[in-house]
Amino acid sequence: MRRRLGENSRAVHLPPVPVSRQLPIGLPVWRTAAWSFDSSAEYADVLGDRAPGFAYSRIDNPTVAAFASGIAALEGAAAPEDVAGQAFASGMAAVSAVFMTFLRAGAHVVAPAPVYGGTYSLLSNVLSRFGVSVDFVDYSDLRRVHAAVRPTTKIVYAETLSNPTMAVADIRGLYRIARDAGALLVVDSTFATPVVCRPLEHGADLVVHSATKYIGGHDDCTGGAVVGRPDLIAQIREVRVDTGAALAPDEAFLLRRGLSTLPLRVRRMCATAMVFAAAVAKHPAVRRVDYPGLAGHPGHQLARQLFDAGPEGTRYGACVTVIPNGGYEAGVMLADTVRLPRIAASIGGTHTKVAHVASTTPHRLDEPALTGAGVDAGSVRFSIGLEDAEDLIADVTDALDALRSNTATRA
Repeated sequence: MRRRLGENSRAVHLPPVPVSRQLPIGLPVWRTAAWSFDSSAEYADVLGDRAPGFAYSRIDNPTVAAFASGIAALEGAAAPEDVAGQAFASGMAAVSAVFMTFLRAGAHVVAPAPVYGGTYSLLSNVLSRFGVSVDFVDYSDLRRVHAAVRPTTKIVYAETLSNPTMAVADIRGLYRIARDAGALLVVDSTFATPVVCRPLEHGADLVVHSATKYIGGHDDCTGGAVVGRPDLIAQIREVRVDTGAALAPDEAFLLRRGLSTLPLRVRRMCATAMVFAAAVAKHPAVRRVDYPGLAGHPGHQLARQLFDAGPEGTRYGACVTVIPNGGYEAGVMLADTVRLPRIAASIGGTHTKVAHVASTTPHRLDEPALTGAGVDAGSVRFSIGLEDAEDLIADVTDALDALRSNTATRA
């Protein structure tokens, strides 16, 4: 007679989970750290990538893999080659993995002057300690980019839309420079998303995303992704596994769900941003508005060539930077006076967010770096959400009126 298990053993060894023959419409969340195997040989084969399967969630997880394949499908919709993806715990984890995969001591990187603060800090303060050098260059003139390239250049790094100047990267021109140098072209397309632009179609080797922003879209999760050719992604996966920058399955579920509504949200946000930028640019208290949808923006024509168009017209992104007259203090007052936008970090959520750039980035970019990046001390970035355009415009107009009145009173 088979011995009856004790109460503790019975509690641990519950009946097996039923496996459905039908495919679920909703993505299952595989909230498990490890999987069991029928034999040691099977365990070894899966762990050694000799057989398909899952062994340990730091290495691979089905929910995470579903998100990674989803973002790869969107970015690679019309790419010239097969596209694969890897998911990470954050956008900076994704960027770090790319650099750690393809850089060695003595390697050189060319990056844009108005680069994301986290990337600037990683290159300047962290990777420099391991013998990696970098030149931050004004990408508005590709001759400067070409001149910055060295025999040791391994990566030409770009951002489809930069923060906060909304400069547009000439991805095709940068591809030619990187190709001639034997370097990889890596593009951070967080601010664009595949709804606005897909850099792989224009020559990029790898595309990185902070999925926390538009892809998640609801300010409730953190994650990152890298997509590109399978051979490059396989190398990045090894670094991800070794460094432990794994995305949690619950976060992956939210990010994969965000992909389903990404076009709807981003198209709406872009349309609102266009109306918002055009209206705010006319206010007498505003010195300049940085938004590529405006004809006066330096990247307007380039954006028309690279960016997708829909029934609403070309999509130019959903971030608008407003530079009021009056410098630093005016920028702070504008950010503090608006009512609907929330003063907050990050972009891409349902709520419109506002940030005075110069007071929120010095921990990453010092004053010379901000000046070199073309960032005005009064710059205020608006990440447009899903509110009605008329309400946002009315709110900012009231704030600008108050700013103008305050300036006149002091004068």
